[in-house]
Amino acid sequence: MNIGLIAHDNRKEDLLAWVEHNVKILGRHRMTCTGTTGKLIESLFLSKKIDPVIKKLKSGPLGGDQQMGSRISSDRIDMLVFFWDPMAAQPHDPDVKALLRLSVVYNIPTACNRSTADYLISSPLFDNKAYVVMKKDYSKYINREVK
Repeated sequence: MNIGLIAHDNRKEDLLAWVEHNVKILGRHRMTCTGTTGKLIESLFLSKKIDPVIKKLKSGPLGGDQQMGSRISSDRIDMLVFFWDPMAAQPHDPDVKALLRLSVVYNIPTACNRSTADYLISSPLFDNKAYVVMKKDYSKYINREVK
């Protein structure tokens, strides 16, 4: 499984605490992270003497959120954990909204807080390789007649 991990500055500690709590489970999977978040998560894993498989993208405001969205739309992300900060405006708010929109369009399990992330990682479906994400058929939209 490829898990997308993102946290805004005021939520990085929360995400790191969640990752540390689940380090053994997450260590069995590939992770794709935006810039600084990826560096922090990689350091956490290495401090536990676990060599993680982490792809680090650009920082969110520099295009990392858009890179993550691209990976979602090309079926390269299976689950997204995005601890965004609801108390602070972000300079890249349109990118944040677009990323969350894509996670819904492509039916990617998405957690924006620790409780939801806990539910996802503890679900019997989490490590179930037989589970197939149902994708909505957008062919009517794609093939609509434009006037």
